[in-house]
Amino acid sequence: MNLQSGTVDVSLEALEGLLTRIFESHGCSSTTAAILAANCASAEAAGSFSHGVFRVDGYVSSLRSGWVDGAAVPEVHLKAAGHVFVDAKNGFAQVALHAARALFVQRIRESGIALLSIRGSHHLAALWPDVTPFAQEGLIAISMVNSFGCSIPVGAKKPLLGTNPFAFAAPIRGEAPLVFDFATTSMANGDVQLAAREGRTLPPGMGVDSNGEATTDPNKILNGGALVPFGGHKGSAISLMIELLVAGLTGGKFSSEVDWSAHPGAQTPHTGQIIIGIDPAISEPDGFSDRSSQFIVMLREAGMQSYPGMRRWRIQGKTHISISSAVLERLTDHAMKAK
Repeated sequence: MNLQSGTVDVSLEALEGLLTRIFESHGCSSTTAAILAANCASAEAAGSFSHGVFRVDGYVSSLRSGWVDGAAVPEVHLKAAGHVFVDAKNGFAQVALHAARALFVQRIRESGIALLSIRGSHHLAALWPDVTPFAQEGLIAISMVNSFGCSIPVGAKKPLLGTNPFAFAAPIRGEAPLVFDFATTSMANGDVQLAAREGRTLPPGMGVDSNGEATTDPNKILNGGALVPFGGHKGSAISLMIELLVAGLTGGKFSSEVDWSAHPGAQTPHTGQIIIGIDPAISEPDGFSDRSSQFIVMLREAGMQSYPGMRRWRIQGKTHISISSAVLERLTDHAMKAK
């Protein structure tokens, strides 16, 4: 322990074990608990703090409220040669993806391109862990999820959109995959929550208060206010596309239709997710590999030494991380409380 900073050095293995116990003690099956634990721990190790152990409180309160089923068993269906559909049964999206992954990869390899659509799922995590493994297998993956009504479309007067993140991963021969993951709002909702918890103000242009007035106070955004899309009408249009693709192709809820009022404490959006998988070898076996490698060389020659995904790739072998002693104490407390 670092007494001056109040941090504790823990192994990722120990952290995953603790997180697994937390999820199991709050009604998750062993499979679900292990998947969520690995997801939170990897995000924390990668520096994605708004989607790491910070999310445990939200998972736990949602499980306690009965809003999400931690023991749900997803149903996987092959709807067409290039379409795998999963009914998540009110469980977590990562578990649904895990259940469908083998069939989905098979369909990508055989058809060259395939769609995975997940309905009735809860996603409170980062999206990059969902797409990165596909790039590690030489595939291209694009994923989108919608969330809950917390963002105002350009020209509208109330929050109809979610943060609606978008993620992309592509393999780069002999290099780290190129991976990015971003909310279509000016800031991720989790980062707003972190700022509120830590008593920080936000940069201008992130959101509005309950009166529609611009504010830098995260509490005013979270309590009756709303985020705004990044890039004005451009980000707003991308977010609209994600709503239509995710809710439309899965038959799930639009962000504005999520209603957890009967489940006090619920924080996980009950919507859907889509992943589009592409096998770049389908057109020319080495064509994409050659061109992607050339593109990275071009970026470096232009002075761009680090591209999206490299930082996370470099620390993937990390075995220990530092977390605050207060956070570790709260996690330990969660692990001791049964549902």
